[in-house]
Parts: sequence; C-alpha cells; structure tokens
Amino acid sequence: MNRFSRLRALLLVGALSGMSPVTADTLREAFVKAYRTSPTLTAAQAAQRAADEGVPIARAAGLPSVGVNAGYVENAFGTTNTLASPQRQTTGQATVTVPVYTGGLVRSTVRAAETRVTEGQFGLRGTESTLFTAVVAAYMDAIRDDAIVGLNQQNVHVLDVNLQATRDRFQVGDLTRTDVAQSDARLSLSRAQLQSAQANLISSRENYIRVIGTPPGVLEQPPALPHLPDTPDAAVEVALKNNPTLLAYQKEREATNYDVAAARARRLPQLNAVLGGNYYNYLGSLGAGTGVRVGQDALSGTVGATVNLPIFSGGAISATIRRAQAQRNAAIEQALDAERSVIATTRAAYAVWRSSEQVIQSSQQAVNANKLSLEGVRAENSVGSRTILDILNAEQELLNSQVTLVTAQRDAYVAGFALLAAMGQAQANTLGLDGGALYDPIAHYATVRHRVFGVGDDATYPVGTSTAATPAQNAELSRPLDPSLDTPVDTSQHLTTGEHAPSR
Repeated sequence: MNRFSRLRALLLVGALSGMSPVTADTLREAFVKAYRTSPTLTAAQAAQRAADEGVPIARAAGLPSVGVNAGYVENAFGTTNTLASPQRQTTGQATVTVPVYTGGLVRSTVRAAETRVTEGQFGLRGTESTLFTAVVAAYMDAIRDDAIVGLNQQNVHVLDVNLQATRDRFQVGDLTRTDVAQSDARLSLSRAQLQSAQANLISSRENYIRVIGTPPGVLEQPPALPHLPDTPDAAVEVALKNNPTLLAYQKEREATNYDVAAARARRLPQLNAVLGGNYYNYLGSLGAGTGVRVGQDALSGTVGATVNLPIFSGGAISATIRRAQAQRNAAIEQALDAERSVIATTRAAYAVWRSSEQVIQSSQQAVNANKLSLEGVRAENSVGSRTILDILNAEQELLNSQVTLVTAQRDAYVAGFALLAAMGQAQANTLGLDGGALYDPIAHYATVRHRVFGVGDDATYPVGTSTAATPAQNAELSRPLDPSLDTPVDTSQHLTTGEHAPSR
C-alpha cells in the first residue's frame, strides 16, 4: 500500500471511529466541506475553465473564417435616375478566408495554450493542497485552543479553591497575609490568562468557519498520519518530482518557449486563400425613366490569395520578440525560485514535525513529573516544609507543561500534513474524499478543446457558500478535558492549622 492509500485509509478509519450518538466532526468531514464550498477553490476551478478556452481561441487562427456584409443605400439628393446614379441599391458580400501558411505562428500559440492548460491543472492541484493544509491547521487550532481554555478554566478553579483555603488558614493563624496576597495575585493572573485563551479560541473557531464554511462541532482527534520520510533529503526528492506548484512553474517555463517561437513567426510571410461572393440589386431603380432596359441585379464570385509580408513595423515585431525572450528568462528564474521555495518549505516542515514529535515526548514527561511534583509540594506544605508560593509555582509549571504538550501535538500534526502537501500528496484525489464526484478539470478541457460552436455550458459547477448566516462563536468548551491533562483539585484537610502550625 503506497502513502496515498495509507492516508486515504487512515482518514476513512478516523471518520468511522468518530461516529457516535453525539454529533461530532471529523477531519475527513472538514476536508469534504471545504472542498465543496470554499470560494478559494471554486474560483480556481473557474479560472482553470477560462484557461481551457485559450486552446480553441489559439486554434481559431488556423481555421477558415467566414464573413458576410450587407448594405442598403438610397440617394437622398437629386431627382434624376440615370445609369450612373440609381436611386437605390442593396449589396451583399460573403468572404471565406483560409489560412494556408502562418510561419508556425498558429502552431506555436496552440502549443503555448495547451501547455498553460496543463500548468493550470497543476496549479489547481496546488490550490487544493494549500486549502487542505489550511483545513488541517484550522481544525487543529480549534482543538488546541479548546484544550487550552479547558486547562486555564481548571487552573482558575484550582487557584480559587487554593485562595479560599489560604484565607481560611490565615483566619486561624496558620498562614500570613503575604500568602493570601500571593494566592490572590496568582488567581487574578490566571483569570487574565483564561480571558486571553478564550479570545484565542473564538478566533480559531471563526477561522475554522472561514476555511471550512461551517462552525466547528465536537472535533474528534484526527487519524494518525502515514509514515513520513526518514530524512529531509528523502522528502525533498519526492517534493521535487511531485509538488504541484513547482510543476506549474515548470510548465509556465515551457510555455514561454512557444511564446518566443510565436513572436519570431510574426516576421515570416503569411499566405491566405480567399473565396468571395458579391451580389447587388438596384431594386428596379437603375435607368428608371430612361426607357433603357438594363439588368437590375448581378451575382459574382472571386477566388484569390493574399500574402502578408512584414517589411517594416516600426519596431513592433522586434519588441515583441524581445519581450517574449525576457518573459522566458523571467519564467526560468521563477521556476528556479519555486524550486528553492519547495526545498526550504519541505525541509522546514520536516524539521518542525520532528522537533514537535520530540517536544511531545518531553512535554508528556514534564506533565507527569509536574503532577507528581505538585502532589509532593502539597503534601510537604501540609507538614510545613513548603510554602504557598511553592504550591502556586508548581501549579503554574504544570499548566505550562500541559499547554506546551497540546501545542506540540497541534504543531506536529500540522507540520506533518504540510510535509505531505509539499511532497504533492495532499490533493483531493489522494485523500479519497467522499460526498460526490470530484471536480475533473481534464474532462472539462476535453469538452472545449475542439469546440467551435455554442456559447453556453450546460454543466453545473460547484460554487462557494457564504458564512454571513453563521452565528458568532463563543468560548464554551465543546468536549471534556483530556483525562491525561486533568489535574484534580486538592481538597484534603491540611494537617497544620491553628495552634498546631509550625513556627515560622
């Protein structure tokens, strides 16, 4: 099973495992919603359909053209009808022009247009990849910030209980006013941190709506990513072959070669065969009143050829060639710059992913150690060997390690998916999305490539949806706190109160 199939299977398993009586959103469902309703993607699809029309437009220059002219003229001045001045006449002319030789201009413009269609198809894949990466980031941001709000709410509750206990112990003389002030200050700070965390959660949920189109429900944990490359060099090797954005730039570079050839062809002669037909009718007014019977209408046909040989164009043709060459040089450099960007992005994503994985391990150990430390500090405080400040610091260190853990989990998943995207493995056809047929730009191109008649399009294409009707988000928690992050509040009876307090 290749990496594409593994990622598709993992997303399917994640969707199935997320099914429960309570409505829950899975990452796979988020992908489908964004794919069906994102204005960014539907705009890119429409732009690609416009690019497809460049091929029939270019081909039209090499096909016969037919034109018809008709007119009616009536003398407004003078009253004498003569053979030289009929009172009225109507004319008609039809011309058929057949390109015979264009110096390669049509061939080059058609190939340039075809290449740009392929470029657009790669670009559309790149847009999908960018969208899905944004979906993963928005999805994981909402999960992370939901967890951070839960941790901060829990911390506020713990510190509030601590403050009440500190005040009680102060009343019986077990603690000092300084202990109460320290507990009060730390509680106020935790409430401020909670407000900031809630604002971040609301922001993440609003961004989720922007990217995916609907408010987040209860977000299930995403499925594990498939095995990623063992080294950054292996990742870069795949990315240089499959990254859709890089492939699009390379196709643009190829298209500019045809642009140069087309510009040079404008210096060559062009030969057209011309077929013509002429008809006129004087509507009985020719020679009227002269007593001379003359023919009132006639039909004639012509056959000929035209040759257009540019001799002097004021420098326009030469400037066109130079411009095409400069644009080719620019495309070459842009492709090279895209290659650099892909290499840097791939290596950076790999580094963030690996480092985040290590941070997860370290943070998990820190959370476990800080839980034990907090329990120990509380116990030692109960026998007078630790201060209230020691407890407050231990609780803050535990919170910090828990926040670091959920942040690293988010960073690792987002970076891992970004690495897949950089390697060209995060498009709709590789994720195995359900919910209907995928948009096929190749099929649309096949229908319009040789089309010469008709201006309508009977096909129905996806359109983006508005989010104006979605409600403003709040910071209410969507799910219970992960048990591994939960820290029970210490409500045990202190051993040292009143006259039994140790001397300080």
